[in-house]
Formats: sequence, C-alpha cells, structure tokens
Amino acid sequence: MLRQISLGTLGLSIGSILTIVGFVAYAANNATLNLVGFFYGFPLLLGGLALKANELKPIAFSQPTIQSVLLLRQQQATVTQNKIRKDITRYCYGQDAHLDGALSYLGLSPTDDERPIVTGLRETETSGAYTLILEFDSPEISMSDWQQKQEKMTKYFGPGVEVKITQVDEDKIELALITLIQESTVNSQ
Repeated sequence: MLRQISLGTLGLSIGSILTIVGFVAYAANNATLNLVGFFYGFPLLLGGLALKANELKPIAFSQPTIQSVLLLRQQQATVTQNKIRKDITRYCYGQDAHLDGALSYLGLSPTDDERPIVTGLRETETSGAYTLILEFDSPEISMSDWQQKQEKMTKYFGPGVEVKITQVDEDKIELALITLIQESTVNSQ
C-alpha cells in the first residue's frame, strides 16, 4: 500500500499544513506551535518539493488481471517477474524512466531520447504459464533491434523465463516474460 503513495505529495501536504500552522502560531504569539511549524513544516515542504521534482509515476495495468491469472502468478511467477511488476507499479525517485538500467544494459537505450518507454503492463496466461507483458512505446528502436537482443534478454530476465517480442503497432512493442513451467520457481507475492 505504501508503494502506491507519492512521498512527494505526502511531504508537500504535511509540510504545507505545518508551515501554515507555524505562520498562524507566529501571528497568535504561540512560540511552541511556531517552532513546530518552522522547524518541521518548512523542511518537510522543501523535501516534498524535491521528491516531487524527481518523481516517476507508477505504470498502470492496461487490463485488469483475472483471478485465474492471479493464482498462476502465486504458483509460477519467478523472482524477476515479481520484482519487475512491483518496481514499475510503484512511485520511484531519482530515475529517468522505468527499467532504464535494464534497457541500457540490454543496449536498447543508446540515449535518453531514444529510450523505449514503458506505457503499460498486463498479466495473462500463455499455454498454462504465467505471463507478464510489458508494453513499450518505442519509436526510435526498431523491431529488428529488439529481436537482436532477445537472447540477451532471456539471459538477463531468466532463469525460468522465455522472452517473446511482438510488434503491436509501428511504434509499439510488447515484451512477454513467460514462465517456463518445467523450470518455474514458486514464489509468493
């Protein structure tokens, strides 16, 4: 639950309230509340502003996950699949984009302007196997470039995962991470 809360917004809200209380207390000549407002409120306000400036919003599911797929996730999802799902569906700070490190390592992000952007994700079933599908907006990186990196992706996201790349639209790529059932690692959320 805490992963779905923006720390920047929280810091701004609490900091603003305490700072206003500090100003009101100063006007009312209440030294104790004045100190609380200025010594706690103002730093929280500045911290909230700093976090908000570096905030990366969570990626939303493009489709709701059905109950049978949730059960498959509990039974079959690999550590990597769970980590990716949890990382991109939470607020992040100090990153340029979701999965920017992985994309750079894989050679799919030559520059910040050319980097594919994760626009959505969904969970589904592929022949009885749990599948996490990452949806990318990739206008600068061609499908052939993605395919050339498929073996490296399989090693990077593995073990126990098969990688399939699909071009949905001219600039849209879907990266499916399919659990290999015979090698699946059972992990709880």
